[in-house]
Amino acid sequence: LADHAGIPRSTIASMESGYGNPSLANLARVSAALGAGIEELLARHAGACALVPASRIPVQRRGGGRVAVAKLLPSRVRGMEIDRMDFDPGASMGGTPHVAGTKEYFYCLRGKMQVLVAGQLFELGRGDVLAFPGDQRHSYRNPGGRPAASISVVVPVPVGAELG
Repeated sequence: LADHAGIPRSTIASMESGYGNPSLANLARVSAALGAGIEELLARHAGACALVPASRIPVQRRGGGRVAVAKLLPSRVRGMEIDRMDFDPGASMGGTPHVAGTKEYFYCLRGKMQVLVAGQLFELGRGDVLAFPGDQRHSYRNPGGRPAASISVVVPVPVGAELG
C-alpha cells in the first residue's frame, strides 16, 4: 500500500494503528491507492448487516410524478446504483446516461415495460432482464394499462469487459 500510495511505510503503520494525525494529502494518496473515497476511510464502519426500514428508503417521484424511484443501496457504492422503479399505467421516464464503462441491468418485476436504448426499442415482460451499456441514451415506459415495477442495477464495467 505504501508503494502504491507513494508514502513511507511508517506513515501507513501510523495510520493503521490510529496514532498520529495524517495529512489530507496522505489520506488522498491512500484513498486513491485503495480505489476508495476519503469519506470511506474516515467513516465509522457499521456492522456487516444493515436493515433499512421501508419508511427510511429514499423515494423520488419522476416522470411527471408518475414514476416512484426507490434508492435501494443503504450506503453509497462508487459507480453502482440499485433502484426499484414503480410506473403508473402509461408512465414514462428518461434515463440519465451513466459514466462511460457502466452496464445497466433492467429487470421487469411485474407488468410490461419498454426500454429505448440508443434508438433501439426493447419490450420486456415479467421476469425479463435487459442488459445494456449504461452510458447510452435510454428511457423507460410502461405501455400497459396496469402498474408496472422494475429493478435497475447499474455497475461499473472494467475496461475491456464485454456485455453479456
